[in-house]
Amino acid sequence: MKIAEIRQIPANELAERVEAEQAKYQQLLLNHSVSPLENPAQIKAVRRTIARLKTVLRENELNK
Repeated sequence: MKIAEIRQIPANELAERVEAEQAKYQQLLLNHSVSPLENPAQIKAVRRTIARLKTVLRENELNK
């Protein structure tokens, strides 16, 4: 998900997305520890998506 797309999402939905992505991240880590993922780069991508979401959420808080 690109930063321009994220900036168009309302703040309340951003918070929900952060929680959903964090749950997805935890599940990927668990699955990877049990048996290696086919594409371990997914973990890195999800972690970066979470960071982007949190960044935009924080920007919104500071601009209010």
